[in-house]
Amino acid sequence: MIEELKSTPNTMVGFRLVNDTTKDDFDAIVLPSISELMKRIDKLNYLLVVEHPIKNFAIGAWTKDALIRLNQFSKWNRMALVSNSKEIEELFETFSKEIPGEFRLFDSNELDKAILWVSEHNAISKEEALHEEETYD
Repeated sequence: MIEELKSTPNTMVGFRLVNDTTKDDFDAIVLPSISELMKRIDKLNYLLVVEHPIKNFAIGAWTKDALIRLNQFSKWNRMALVSNSKEIEELFETFSKEIPGEFRLFDSNELDKAILWVSEHNAISKEEALHEEETYD
């Protein structure tokens, strides 16, 4: 099952994989949310939380299909994976080489940090950076 993280900033979408996950879950939950985000902000900021070991994660043909289908979104901006599973991290690191944009891994205790990074709320504008420099001169 895939659970959408509802309390994230409106500049991103976030999902948590819970127990067994299927292609139908992906099609029904992930794709509509991504499509809506793309219509709203015209770029993709994506967070995925995987808290269980890979043995409980259904890495069947749907996973490869899902990654290929996600790759067709050409306006990737930021993607973060929150997990402590090396197997999951390796799978998504391989995928990250295929997508444009930035990709980062976060430990499971860094969910808030990952949300800030994906949503771009931790990024300051050039004007803000210049103002900070002037303040400290």
